[in-house]
Amino acid sequence: MHLLDYAVVLAYLAMTLGLGFYFGRSQSRKEFFAASGSMGWLTVGLSVMATLFSSNSFVFYPSAAFGGTLLIGLSLITFTLMTPIIVYVFIPMFRRLECETAYHYLEKRFHVSVRCLASGLFILLRIAWMASATYAASLVVATVAGVPQIAVILLLGLVAIIYTIVGGLRAVMWTDVIQFFVFAITIVIALFLVVTKSGMSAGELANHYFNGRDGVFVNFEPSMTLKFGSWAILIGIFLEATSAFGADQVAVQRYLAADSERTAQTGAWINLLGMWIVVPGLLMIGIGLYGYFDKHPQELAPILEAHYQQHPDKAQPVVMTEVGDAARANNLSDKAMPQFVRLHFPPGMIGLFLAALMAAIMSSIDSGIHSVTTAVVVDFRDRLFPHLKPDDETRDVLLIRLLVLLIGGVSVGLACFVGDLGDVFDIGKKLTAGFGGPLLAVFILAFFFPRASSPGAFIGAISAAGITMYLMYLHPEWFSVWFWPIGFGLTLLIGIPFGMLRTRNESESKPLTYWTVMARGK
Repeated sequence: MHLLDYAVVLAYLAMTLGLGFYFGRSQSRKEFFAASGSMGWLTVGLSVMATLFSSNSFVFYPSAAFGGTLLIGLSLITFTLMTPIIVYVFIPMFRRLECETAYHYLEKRFHVSVRCLASGLFILLRIAWMASATYAASLVVATVAGVPQIAVILLLGLVAIIYTIVGGLRAVMWTDVIQFFVFAITIVIALFLVVTKSGMSAGELANHYFNGRDGVFVNFEPSMTLKFGSWAILIGIFLEATSAFGADQVAVQRYLAADSERTAQTGAWINLLGMWIVVPGLLMIGIGLYGYFDKHPQELAPILEAHYQQHPDKAQPVVMTEVGDAARANNLSDKAMPQFVRLHFPPGMIGLFLAALMAAIMSSIDSGIHSVTTAVVVDFRDRLFPHLKPDDETRDVLLIRLLVLLIGGVSVGLACFVGDLGDVFDIGKKLTAGFGGPLLAVFILAFFFPRASSPGAFIGAISAAGITMYLMYLHPEWFSVWFWPIGFGLTLLIGIPFGMLRTRNESESKPLTYWTVMARGK
């Protein structure tokens, strides 16, 4: 790294800290948790996109394309199908019922026990997600910068925790907006450099990638073990996206921070537009890297040789004409982009690339710890132990900030131990599917099944989460995305029959479903 690269990295870290202190000058509880309900559509949309399009995605998409498949590109179809559901179902429900959290609605519809269960599932899901997302991109940062991965995790975790503690949701959201532009600019620069350094035109790179290969875009083979199978992507990623953007407090908190329902809905459409810009850009980088390293295999060979030294049982003679295929066969696709950056990014641009990765990491951490803190305080402390809530708002904000520090410390600590669970894609899916599928299903039961009851939702969700995690242990060979429809489907399958079990209060009241809420109007 050049001195200019270090300057870029330090300037970016200083800017994020500065935003935190700027917005932290006057913090009430409502300002800390919801930015006083004053955020505009562009801030809401880009913040949702930046924080849920995590560092896992920034690393994964180019890696998948370099690995020889664009099957994951079908996720854009699922994002497009998911967005109208978020815009016309989830956002109006939360906004019109004036919910403090996404799970507040479940108490209104069912019972406080369902609210606490769903909030608890979210907390487990989001802490696991933070750990996996932080681990994924920190590995690349450490590789490019030549520093220990643990040091990267701890430094970026500390910075994210500080500006979240000081500036609250407003600082988190504006930092997310800046982070979006940082990694969008980096994608454009990386794509330009890959094409120019390859010596081939964009069309020639595409022809080289697709020449003589079938099934690059779709593969509808019915299989539980096929990685990136089209059925798994269309079903599993659709459910994951609907859960992430509709039933997850990270996204819901931004919808509630918007100055109106229409603003929140516009923000959701902006998020979709951002996806259609960023995902194709990352996939095109992977296509470019595929052609570049096939033409310059000697630059990728050191990665393969180092791998063979660490795993002598897998060692084979390094044949230059087969380096790319050997790297892909040994699951080294994640190494291609960092290697290109190290060798070919000019001074200052390596720093920008690292800043983009750090942006993705910190966006995952700040939003995660802030939303988890909100759930702990609002859904558990204030609801179950109201006597613990201080009468003085200044003291309340201080205690909330201390809780942010504690949750942030736990999440960053867990990120140091994620690496043994598998590749970055499987890590993220396996750690979240067991909780995210049942969580989404509880909201579907609440919205669209008038006869659904508190016992049914509770028993269905907790049983499905347990069964899904057991199946993960029993069938590690199954493609990780399939666990989303498994958890979701089991919750409905168990919860609907148990809907016959009703509490006394439920039997005397009209269910607060989607249709009854929409009938009220705004």
